[in-house]
Amino acid sequence: MDELAYLHPPPALARILERTAELEFHMASEGRTGALLRTLAASKPAGRFLELGTGTGVATAWLLDGMDSASELISVDVDSSVQEVAHEVFSGDVRLTLITEDAIAFLKRQPAGSFDLVFADAMAGKYEGLDEALRVVKAGGFYVVDDMLPQSNWPDGHAAKVPALMASLAAQAGFVIAPMAWASGVVLAVRKPNQV
Repeated sequence: MDELAYLHPPPALARILERTAELEFHMASEGRTGALLRTLAASKPAGRFLELGTGTGVATAWLLDGMDSASELISVDVDSSVQEVAHEVFSGDVRLTLITEDAIAFLKRQPAGSFDLVFADAMAGKYEGLDEALRVVKAGGFYVVDDMLPQSNWPDGHAAKVPALMASLAAQAGFVIAPMAWASGVVLAVRKPNQV
């Protein structure tokens, strides 16, 4: 099955991808991951969503495309130069708040169980500060990471971190996980009810 043939990309995606190429930014989420995020967002009406690692806004576009008008997305990145693309494209979308800050510092200020979905697309909230990211997921909420399969842009030594992260996620008593050797390598975790 050619799953990409059945996806209808968000209207803003073409513009974002054009700017992403101009900036030579090579860490954007791919289409299948985006489609999963859009689907998960659609399952949480009036949801509160968190993206760690805005980048240029590729995954942001997919999340917003799945959200209803009562939902809210906060997207955090330390690099304002790439996040500016998302700011330009989505400046009129009141559901989105872009924050330029260290993600772990942001997470530490958030109440436990305050997000329906956390997409950790950066080192922070995934390889660093994992416990802080998991802490803010609501009961029945999603924690999603991608890029778990080998990537050409991984720095030296990064491959050894993946099994350690997988083992840590698998050991989380409050979550059930579904690792998928699909797209760029995705792990979908759901917090069990009454586990916050």
